[in-house]
Amino acid sequence: MDNRRDTVLVVDDSPDSLGFVTEALKKTGIAVLVATSGEAALSVCERVTPDTILMDAVMPGLDGFETCRKLKDHPGLKHVPVIFMTGLSETEHIVKALECGGVDFLTKPIDVDELKARIKVHLKNARSVQSAHVAMDASGRHLVAVSSEGAILWTTPQIQTLLARTGDADASLFQLGRALGDWMDSGQEASRRTNFMLGLSEDLAVQLHPLGRVGSDENLFRVTADDEDGQVNALQQEFTLTQRESEVLIWIAKGKSNKDIGEILSLSPRTVNKHLEQIFVKLGVENRASAAVRAAEVMFAF
Repeated sequence: MDNRRDTVLVVDDSPDSLGFVTEALKKTGIAVLVATSGEAALSVCERVTPDTILMDAVMPGLDGFETCRKLKDHPGLKHVPVIFMTGLSETEHIVKALECGGVDFLTKPIDVDELKARIKVHLKNARSVQSAHVAMDASGRHLVAVSSEGAILWTTPQIQTLLARTGDADASLFQLGRALGDWMDSGQEASRRTNFMLGLSEDLAVQLHPLGRVGSDENLFRVTADDEDGQVNALQQEFTLTQRESEVLIWIAKGKSNKDIGEILSLSPRTVNKHLEQIFVKLGVENRASAAVRAAEVMFAF
């Protein structure tokens, strides 16, 4: 496969099939874990996260389809590719395997060379996705991915920190997913740049910024706290602005004209212009657009 020793969990209630696949994979240098039932597979995955799972579809008790669903409900296992192995070849079974979270379907008897090739491909794809998620986690941004039905697929750690301000992060996360699912279901996602606001508690409202679809059913959103006082303080500290300069800069970042800002803050256009002159100097920029970009970097990170 490659120089890394991959770990594959083989789940099959047939000793003959289990032995054949296990021996074939071991000869390629793969570390193999085995489970003879769906329940045993779940138990193994509580202790070890395999790189790939080969799943028999038809087993007594918890079958492969339901086992796969339960595995995909675990955040730490969502990225692990599940390849089904079964004697079933009807279209309905193939569809069922994919709907429950499987990435591929092999019909028994298994061709070893084909199996190894497919494992290699799905491992590469899974690691690419996982690397992207790790990079996003490290970016410091508030990001959440949801399915079209509003199921939370993953979040960056900053989302949990933000939602903890409501007092019940889990309930707020569920509320967030449901709101995003409703928004997509309403057809508003056709305008991918349309932001919208969601109140999560008396003390926290958030702005949701659609970033587009990043998977077959994985929709990415950036989340920012609609907390003007906090944003004012953040801009003051970052750029050594006065409170009024920070307030003006916030509205510049939100696309308001000088006239609009004057009306919102009860300032004359001349006063707004004077504040802008000072803002440009302190930010080291020459125009409104550049000032808005610098402000947005701080506001979205807040």
